[in-house]
Amino acid sequence: MTDLATTEAPAGSIALADTDDSTARLHRNLFIALAALLVVAPFVAYPVFVMKVLCFALFAIAFNLLLGYGGLLSFGHAAYFGMASYVSAYTAKQWGLTPELAILLGTAVAALLGTVFGALAIRRQGIYFAMITLALAQMVYFFSLQTPRFTGGEDGIQAVPRGKFLGLFSLADDRALYWLVAAIFLCGVLMIYRIIHSPFGQVCKAIRDNEPRAISLGYRANRYKLMVFVLSATFAGLAGATKAIVFQLASLTDVYWTMSGEVVLMTLVGGLGTVFGPIVGAAVIVAMQNYLASLGSWVLVVQGVIFVACVLLFREGIVGVIAKWIRKPL
Repeated sequence: MTDLATTEAPAGSIALADTDDSTARLHRNLFIALAALLVVAPFVAYPVFVMKVLCFALFAIAFNLLLGYGGLLSFGHAAYFGMASYVSAYTAKQWGLTPELAILLGTAVAALLGTVFGALAIRRQGIYFAMITLALAQMVYFFSLQTPRFTGGEDGIQAVPRGKFLGLFSLADDRALYWLVAAIFLCGVLMIYRIIHSPFGQVCKAIRDNEPRAISLGYRANRYKLMVFVLSATFAGLAGATKAIVFQLASLTDVYWTMSGEVVLMTLVGGLGTVFGPIVGAAVIVAMQNYLASLGSWVLVVQGVIFVACVLLFREGIVGVIAKWIRKPL
């Protein structure tokens, strides 16, 4: 009997290892496919459109890190996206910073803002947490509206120079800028993927699933929630700062509450709690906004219908349903 037990245990371990290896292999292949798609994309589609998709995909992935893996619903992520956009645009135009420095500074400001707001918001849970984040984001919106010397008020910051990468390579051409945006996006996705699959990410999932039990095991839940909040705000700021350079514009739209709603929509349509879902969701929503723009205000109605259809037909999101079919996490 002892021999039987000793021979069966390794077999179970090997089966588990094979399952983990197959999932890791699948993810590696998906990342390779994503990288290949990024290489081909500017040659088959309008580069500015693809860059817009990449910026909002990174924004959605950052939000998914907070909600899908941290279990924290924020209605105010536009604050970090928009404030980073303003800082990036202002420093590039008024201070003459190179694009990479402007983007880094905007990201740093978003991280700082996320630290302050996160420390206030995590004191509450559930709908109270969501309402606090919305209120704080509205404060950022009214600040942006009332400080035209910094934000340009209702006109925003326009004609932001794209400058030269590292002071050497001009980014005036859309295709030249695209490679920088694609690199930022891919690095951001890989970093978030590493965070999700790190011990820190596993603890965040445990707190999401059963916070009292995680606390009983000795984990300081509020510290982990603050850290994941700041990380999410930082990557959202990276997306916003990059977007300002791409469109050479930072406006009130970036900090308005509807922007927070859009990122929630992107995440849910693509698949909450999946790595690749927000990318698909962002592509779907941005494509609808771009190709249905001729419908005017009816775009929102069409978006609403599509969102309802996705909720009814794809309850776990597009990628979530695919993951359920193939029985592997995506």
